[in-house]
Amino acid sequence: MRVLGIETSCDETGIAVFDTHKGLLAHALHSQVKMHAAFGGVVPELASRDHIRRIIPLLEDVLAEAGLSRSAIDGVAYTAGPGLIGALLVGVAVGRGLAYGWGVPAVGVHHMEAHLLAPMLEAEAPGFPFIALLVSGGHTLLVTVTAPGDYEVLGESLDDAAGEAFDKTAKLLGLGYPGGPALSALATSGRPDRFQFPRPMTDRPGLDFSFSGLKTFAVNTFQAVGDDQQSKADIARAFIDAVVDTLLIKCQRAMQETGINTLVAAGGVSANQQLRRGLQKLSRDVGGRVYFPRPEFCTDNGAMIAYAGSIKLQAGESQPLSFRAKPRWPMKEIKGASEK
Repeated sequence: MRVLGIETSCDETGIAVFDTHKGLLAHALHSQVKMHAAFGGVVPELASRDHIRRIIPLLEDVLAEAGLSRSAIDGVAYTAGPGLIGALLVGVAVGRGLAYGWGVPAVGVHHMEAHLLAPMLEAEAPGFPFIALLVSGGHTLLVTVTAPGDYEVLGESLDDAAGEAFDKTAKLLGLGYPGGPALSALATSGRPDRFQFPRPMTDRPGLDFSFSGLKTFAVNTFQAVGDDQQSKADIARAFIDAVVDTLLIKCQRAMQETGINTLVAAGGVSANQQLRRGLQKLSRDVGGRVYFPRPEFCTDNGAMIAYAGSIKLQAGESQPLSFRAKPRWPMKEIKGASEK
């Protein structure tokens, strides 16, 4: 089965074709970062309009790269949510329309479910069960994955997600948009012992996250010490150390509580090198292993949607001719998912 995947949940247009026998055949991604940078963040209306401009040319490029005609596609998968409603509707409408015109089934995919399955695209894929740490701009989740579609949400962010806190702290330090990579780069020249930031919600039971207070702590520290370059670097270092330590503590706790020592880290923040090193050390210490998607599949992309969609289509799932985008779609509401 060859599945066309469409991703338009926020500020990246992703298209891919996945073959259930041969693997990923082709993929392409257009990022809107330069367009939104002038505004200091994503402008939803501009994002939607750019998806409309890009989606069909990207689709044609991907089919050409894969050496396929439209008639070779057996199914279409698209991101149905969560995300920006206007951006989602572009991919949902185009995906469902193409499937109808081509006479093939279509299926909507949960954005975060696709992220947690992204490492399955790699040559060395994790076996089941595993614990997935999903860290992106809008979500921070710990999920037990027993099989595709069989998920238990162990913990989630109660306010700001890790990636959101990264971007807000970067903006505070004048680093522009997108802030995460710039904050990580600045932190490399920060002194590790000048500031000690709290590790939120690690002193109490449970696996939920909260990063809003950490962002406030960074604001208060910045206002107290001034805005010289070294102080900014020291704050960036203390902030990232705190976020990474918090994520590691929660991962270790999840492994202890479930008895599962295989980890998957996915989402944009999973590309952070300090977090990767920390998770690799944690996995070695417990005799387990951690898996990551390649960097280009950490951020939003069509390949993960095509892969996740192929699983659903092979299981007989499909959408009716009517379609719906879900800007808010808790992962516990996915069919087969539950909450601890």
